[in-house]
Amino acid sequence: MAIRHGIDMNKAEALHRAEASDFLRRHLRSQALSKQAERHLLFGVPMHWMADWPTPCGLFIEQAQGVALRDVDGGEYVDFCLGDTGAMFGHAPALVVDAITRESARGLTAMLPGEDALWVAEELARRFGLPVWQFALSASDANRFAIRWARAVTGRDQILVFNGCYHGTVDDVFVDLKDGVAKPRASLQGQVYALTEHTRVVEFNDLAALEAALADGRVACVLAEPAMTNIGMVLPQPGFWAAAQDVIRRHGSLLLLDETHTISSGPAGYSGEYGLEPDLLVVGKPLAGGLAAAAYGFSEDLARRAHRAKLDAPAGHSGIGTTLSANRLACAAMRANLAEVMTAANYRVMQERAAQFAEGMRALLSRLGLPWCVTQLGARCEFQFRFSPPLNGGEAAAAQDEELERFIHLYLLNRGCLITPFHNMLLFAPALAESDVAHLLGSFESWLERVRG
Repeated sequence: MAIRHGIDMNKAEALHRAEASDFLRRHLRSQALSKQAERHLLFGVPMHWMADWPTPCGLFIEQAQGVALRDVDGGEYVDFCLGDTGAMFGHAPALVVDAITRESARGLTAMLPGEDALWVAEELARRFGLPVWQFALSASDANRFAIRWARAVTGRDQILVFNGCYHGTVDDVFVDLKDGVAKPRASLQGQVYALTEHTRVVEFNDLAALEAALADGRVACVLAEPAMTNIGMVLPQPGFWAAAQDVIRRHGSLLLLDETHTISSGPAGYSGEYGLEPDLLVVGKPLAGGLAAAAYGFSEDLARRAHRAKLDAPAGHSGIGTTLSANRLACAAMRANLAEVMTAANYRVMQERAAQFAEGMRALLSRLGLPWCVTQLGARCEFQFRFSPPLNGGEAAAAQDEELERFIHLYLLNRGCLITPFHNMLLFAPALAESDVAHLLGSFESWLERVRG
């Protein structure tokens, strides 16, 4: 009998085969669309990550509203993935849809400012404490642009990231620690220059390693999520960020925080909830209610330095910004979302539902004697295949088991519960009912009862 993480893998594999057959039996239209898609879409999907779901063919969605999804075969799901944070507050919030509908008739983009942009910048300044902002189409773009500003104002060429980090598709961040040595991420496609020439990487929560990496004064900025979310959740240890901020400033580097996922912590993100003071801050995909938009903010001192750097540079393209950045439609959606959806009241409901899941899952794992842990970050939860929460990306990566994740995810999906396909992350939107969380926990319990060793 093959036991892994407390699970009988022979039982789990047999159950997974049955679940895959059941999925195909109930998804004839998705099967037909998958075959059609193979003709003109690489990997049979419009963006290759969409092939990462654990389904034996593509799952094609017809409609998403709140936390309810319906596929083209009529299957219905409660969505705990929410576009991997892109729809963190639920799909198609009514007031955001109204703003998009109204603004789309007045012009989508003009490369000229409208009043909504001013309102959004003022609101972001109020929430995050950074007085000056710029907009982008995605967190990937915003991180890329923020890195350029950091290098421009400091005159330094290096950046530092934490092992296992995720900051979108910014080239510079795809560097991992392998046996203590920084190496380009093996999965990165088409990379032709050595990323380690300009990027350093240390483990999260390791103050000594951070100090050593910054000591020579070449690092322009430390780019980090306040808590790691994409290698499996890793929370900062008590006192880590207070000490880390001191180390970063003492060596003349900037702190660039990516709050795209950790905005689950509260209306002002993790930094607002816990009093962090970044020089630059990025918020991405949930900012406009699911529409492509992002923003990045500057401290007052850094804004002055950035302004001077641009004025002192030769005329021409800065390498920062795109013509669709800050388009009218995105600004209208951000305004509606910030004003009416990303509210303290909605966050309270979201965090209550997340706590309901986290507490229920911990009780279930304890009762069944399984060596797993559950981590909560506001409205975001993750379960991991290790007894205690990981301290860094290396520990989190070692706890991952992609085969076991696929088994779990398909079983839950077949029972109407959709969780993020890449690892074991769940989000809890305002429209979730307590009964939705109870159904998820019950479905999970039924799987565990059938496969535990």
